[in-house]
Amino acid sequence: MGTISDGRMSGTAYVTVVLHVSPESSVGGNLALVQNGDFIELDVENRRLHLDVSDEELTRRRANWTPPEPLAKRGYVKLYLDHVEQAEKGCDLDILVGKSGSEVARDLH
Repeated sequence: MGTISDGRMSGTAYVTVVLHVSPESSVGGNLALVQNGDFIELDVENRRLHLDVSDEELTRRRANWTPPEPLAKRGYVKLYLDHVEQAEKGCDLDILVGKSGSEVARDLH
């Protein structure tokens, strides 16, 4: 049994773990649309993760999806929620993008 999460964490597990799935479920990424009984194919060698659900079914699920309430309405957590980008963009602060001249490569986040 593997674990798939959009969580931003590090550490060790005793199973295959896929982290930083992006876009995150809280913003409507495909992980938010997974239901009990869905098949997910994980091909580690080819770096492929596939939800075996038709595009039509995903469209139907997305139309019925409701975003969760924010974890915070103010403070540092609110700043994090509003300004830290998705994992595929390096989890950087959106207000810093393009400011340092350094590109955040895929494997450096």
